[in-house]
Amino acid sequence: MMRTILALAALLSSVSALGADSAVPLLSVTPAAGGQVIGVPGASLPWLLLFPFLPALLLAFTAFTRIAVVLFLLRQGLGSPTAPPNLVLTGLALLLTIFVMSPALKTIDAEAYQPFLAGTLSFDEAAGKAASPLKSFMLRQTRAEDLGLFTGDDKTIDPKQPDSVPLAALAPAFLTSELKTAFQIGFMVVLPFLVIDLVVAAVLTALGMIMLPPQLVSLPLKLLLFVTVDGWHLLVGSLIGSF
Repeated sequence: MMRTILALAALLSSVSALGADSAVPLLSVTPAAGGQVIGVPGASLPWLLLFPFLPALLLAFTAFTRIAVVLFLLRQGLGSPTAPPNLVLTGLALLLTIFVMSPALKTIDAEAYQPFLAGTLSFDEAAGKAASPLKSFMLRQTRAEDLGLFTGDDKTIDPKQPDSVPLAALAPAFLTSELKTAFQIGFMVVLPFLVIDLVVAAVLTALGMIMLPPQLVSLPLKLLLFVTVDGWHLLVGSLIGSF
């Protein structure tokens, strides 16, 4: 699986001029006034078909899932469907993901990607070196029961040895654990807002103001509470600390 990811990531830089001895290209563009023929070899078809799924695959192996789910649950708890907008929350989740994953990314870049670009490592060797720090990060966040769900009774797998855990089993186990952790954090984030909603609804009902939507009253109160306790600082700090 790591070979597939690296191959997809390298596909953008693999499209180059094809010589006369190259295989028949799947797609070629010939300039009208002459010049180089730019094409994509037919052997690249499987990678091209998988390429649209590359962002989802890459993000599934990182801290993005947990961070994004918690941020969107926070917006749901606030009762504000459009603020902050999706683009802002996604951008914040990506920045926090890069920060959390920076040690592993630096190791992958120094030990796998740069040597591969320099030609000192083959593609298979680079894929193996890139998988090791990524597996180490994923194993630290994966619950043993979730990993056991995908590895079964395989005695050759030792969770303390990242190289012995196949990425095909570790990836879904990691994503399952991340979703569970995200919902646990999200529950603690949403609970105070739920209490405010219940109190506001009860007060409005007692006052006979049943025609007034409780959300109109509870939203300013929830925003005031969130700002008063410096909610963004607490939430971002808690998310980073959870890794």
